[in-house]
Amino acid sequence: MDRHFYEKVFSTQRMDKYFNRYPNDEAKAIVHYKTNIELSEAFYAVLSMYEVAFRNSLNRELTEYFGTVDWYLKIASVSGLKNLNGSIQTAQKHIANRNETITANKVIAELTMGFWVRLFNAEYELILWKPLRKAFPYLEKSERQRNNVSAPINKIRDFRNRVFHHEPISWNLYRLIETHERILKVMGWLNEDLPKVAKEIDRVPNIIKNARQSGI
Repeated sequence: MDRHFYEKVFSTQRMDKYFNRYPNDEAKAIVHYKTNIELSEAFYAVLSMYEVAFRNSLNRELTEYFGTVDWYLKIASVSGLKNLNGSIQTAQKHIANRNETITANKVIAELTMGFWVRLFNAEYELILWKPLRKAFPYLEKSERQRNNVSAPINKIRDFRNRVFHHEPISWNLYRLIETHERILKVMGWLNEDLPKVAKEIDRVPNIIKNARQSGI
């Protein structure tokens, strides 16, 4: 399939980024586009494991802190946390619109990654950091500070959104290696064995290696 096919099916705007990178090598541009898809597919596995573990770890500590699995119902009554209630109401509305019963498990699953990461914003530090720091039992105590957690999880969230929205992620492979290492590192803060489990299905290093060998 040639350039015309890819531009017609996937849009000229999306494909121009690749063809402009290789103005004299249409075939290589197409290979790069396919490699980007492969990388996104591979990252999905580690991001999925990270996201579920991250969310569940926070949920566990919030349940302990508020004394109920329905901790999200108490958010609106806590001074300084009320502006989080909109995200919770949106999650409940989505569940109700599917004609499903609203339960704690469903609300936790429905809340966006943006919501969970937002809990580490500076504005909530005095209220939430003390319980939430316990969600990272394998982070060195000397490093267990809100900003040391907030920075990497925000970067992972931004990268995750690019992957899940089918945006290019492969322009800088060295930066991609750093991102991969960051995800595994934060996984290790949650549970020391989690990176080992992730590596059992992790194809990212091999795909990056192949991409570098192909000259991308």
